[in-house]
Order: sequence, then structure tokens, then C-alpha cells
Amino acid sequence: MELSILLFCIFLLLFIVKLFTHCSSSTKTPPGPKGYPIIGSLFDLGPRPNQSLAALAKIHGPIMTVKLGSLTTIVASSPETAKEILQKQQQIFSDRTVPDVIAAQPNLEGTLAWVPRDHVWRNRRRICNTHMFTTQKLDSLQHLRHAKVEELVLYIKEKSAKGAPIDIGRAAFATTLNLISNMIFSIDMVDSEFENAHEFRDLVRRITEGGGKPNLSDYFPLIKWLDVQGVKRRVIPAYKRLHVIFDQVIAKRLEDRELGESRKDDFLDVLLDQCEEEGSGFNRETIKALILNLFLAGSDSSAITTEWAMAELLRKPEAMQKLREEIIQKIGFERSVKESDIGQLPYLQAVVKETMRLHPAAPLLLPYKATKNTQIFGFTIPKNSQVLVNAWAIGRDPNHWENPISFLPERFLVSNLDYKGWDFEYIPFGAGRRICPGMPLAIRMVNLMLASIIQAFRWRLPDGTTKENLDMEEQFGVALTKAVPLCAIPYI
Repeated sequence: MELSILLFCIFLLLFIVKLFTHCSSSTKTPPGPKGYPIIGSLFDLGPRPNQSLAALAKIHGPIMTVKLGSLTTIVASSPETAKEILQKQQQIFSDRTVPDVIAAQPNLEGTLAWVPRDHVWRNRRRICNTHMFTTQKLDSLQHLRHAKVEELVLYIKEKSAKGAPIDIGRAAFATTLNLISNMIFSIDMVDSEFENAHEFRDLVRRITEGGGKPNLSDYFPLIKWLDVQGVKRRVIPAYKRLHVIFDQVIAKRLEDRELGESRKDDFLDVLLDQCEEEGSGFNRETIKALILNLFLAGSDSSAITTEWAMAELLRKPEAMQKLREEIIQKIGFERSVKESDIGQLPYLQAVVKETMRLHPAAPLLLPYKATKNTQIFGFTIPKNSQVLVNAWAIGRDPNHWENPISFLPERFLVSNLDYKGWDFEYIPFGAGRRICPGMPLAIRMVNLMLASIIQAFRWRLPDGTTKENLDMEEQFGVALTKAVPLCAIPYI
């Protein structure tokens, strides 16, 4: 037992009597592990809660109660239970429990992902959808995505001439970061050599890993101020650094607007226009939080999916070859892949879908909160309980997937299941009112990046790494990253 947990247990001894004499409810909550006094099932979480909760669900059922300190958590691990939460009773499960490390960011109330689903949230989401994620808006920015992916191909080409391995995740992250920064700010955040991508990626990973790390502050609010594990202390500087970067860009834009410079008509101009409208709920501080929210979700998740896809393809060379043959047959080598080509590449789309099934970027989605007592399949879900939907477990459910742990893109060539939130066997982006709003952009970007680097290059693993020993361990956080970065060598 770690020293921090020992200290924490001693500190809470004063509250044992209260915990054990608390009146028990007569309602029947879902079954679950018994756990230990005071700490509940914290020890059962381990470093990869998506996996440990999936294992517990096999024992206790597709909807279970897991006591995590003083926090009652309901975990849904089947399509049927997910549908109840995300669709049938989405009004009740429309709010979030906010992890302490997430609440530590400046201006949390300005985010889109973490605020209650009220009129402010609806207005904020409407503006994001209208000015960033509609089909019309995305179509109008195709040229931008093509340009950023061509820069990625050029970067890889320069490295391949030297026989140097490529850190796939880092290169994909730099590409998606520049895309998002151009959509929002009309500038590149990362240089053409991707050298300063490391700082941004480190900042983003500190936040996403910290946000998903089991944290005693979330389970025992009485000792939140102690930050026993130091999670908040590690993450707050990352928040502040990104806010400083954004503040500099915003200050420059405001200066340009005052001098009468021509508009960029990007998302920052949209947000600054909103700031000038009385009662809009936008100001300079809150828009930084929203921009950070979009950067975190937009850049990291697409890069993660691209990296996992390449890892799976390198482990299965026949799938890599089949994908490359499809691209060459339909497009050839004479020109680059365009977004308009994706519809002609069904195996590419199947590869991306299968990657998201096995490696959903948000394995437990984001946590929900029950706003009142409700019933699911005869069990009571108590008011204010945290509710987790294990999308990772659902995508590997043997009751709904044949050979569930195998990478088999072919399954999506004969299946009508889609990721848009109507098929609850497959919900990598969530479902219902709080489905990920950036889904249309993420799908376009991952398909385009993957097709482009497969068209332009053949790929092999570095010497000493084989498809059998390629490390596929997960690093759990708000986003499910690859624990060991994927490095691969491109060649013509």
C-alpha cells in the first residue's frame, strides 16, 4: 500500500463512525464488488480502469455499483445499459461529475464538455457546431486539411530519405494541432519540422492523463485540499501555459481589430464577435477555456486513433497491404488522396472503424451524473451518483462481436453499424445529446491522414521490433493513448 493511501486512511479514521452509521437506503442499487471499509473498491481500479472495470462487469453484470471512497459510481458495460443512460434517460444523465484536476483549470465554466446541459451550454454548442463542425463548414475547409496532410507527407519524406524512424503519434499530433489552430486562429502552432510539437503534446498529455488518473481527491472530498497524490500540482502548470499561449494570440487579434485589419473569419473572430454581444455568456477569459477544450479534444484524439491504426496495421501486414492496394487501385500515385476519395475506399473506412472499436479515444467516455433517483432494469440509480459508460468494454463484448479482441476490419465491410450514436454496440464518440461534437472533423482527419501516409510510403518496424513483440499496452487517461509510442520506418 502506498504511503499516501496509508496517510489518507489514517486521516479518515475520524469519519469511520459516520460512514458506518449512515442510514442505508431501502432501494436496490445494482450489484457490485464489496470493497474494503472506507476506500471501497479503489484497489480494484489499477492503472487501467477501463480493463479492470470490464473484468468486474463479467462477475457482477452489465450494470454495477462500484464504491470508490465516498463516491458511488454506476458502471454500464453493455449496449443495453448504455442505451438507457445515453438515449432513453439522457435528460437525467445530462450533467457531469467533474474530476478535481479538471475543475482546477482556469474558467471551467467556459468549457463545452464539463458544464451542465443548460441554455448556456446549448448556445455554446450551437456556435461550435455552426462555425466549426457542420458539413458545409467542413467542406469549405477541405483545402486546409489537404494542406496540413501534405505537410505531414513532406515531413515523412524528408525523414525517410535518411532512413529515420517516425514517431507516428507525434507526427499525427503535430498535424492535427496545426489543423485545429488554423481553424481557430489561422496560424500554425507547430513549426514545419514539428520540433516544438513535443511541448504541446507534453502539455496536452499531462492534462488528459491527469484527468483520467484515479485521484483520491475525487473519492474523498474532505481531503481534496491536500492534493495527496500531487495530481493537481502537476497539471495546473500545463493549463496555465496553454492559457498564456492562447492569450497572446487573442491579444494580437484584438490589436489587429482595433487597427482595422481585415478579418480572418476564423473561429476566433466568431468568438470575439460573441464577446461583444451583451448577454452572450462569452468574454475573453471564458473563450480561452472553450478554445482549450477544442484543442484537447481535437488534436489528441485524432492523433491517438491514427497511431493505434498504424500499430494494428503493422501487426497485420496483410491488412496493410490490402489497404494500400485499395488506395493505389482507386487513386494511384499521380496525385494525393483527397477527402472526396474517402467514399471510394471502403476498406480504409473499415480500418478506421475497427481501430476505434478496439481503441476508443475516450474509453469510459466522460463521466455523467444522475440528477435524480431513477430506475434501470429494476435497479435504483441514486441521485448524484457518478455514471461511467465503458465504451472500451462494449466494443469488445463477445455477446455482440465475433472474435472481439482481434483486429478484423472486414467485419465492417458486412456490417451496418456506425459510430454516430444510434448503434449502442459501438459508441466510440458516445451518444445522445452529449455525443462528441467534433466527430465529423475527427473522422475526416483520421481517414485522410491514414490514407495519405499509406499511399505515399511502405512501412516497417525498426530493427529488433517484430509484429509479435510490438508493445500494445495502453496508457489510461481521459484519452486512451499508447503506453509506448509507435515508431515506424517509411520507405518508398
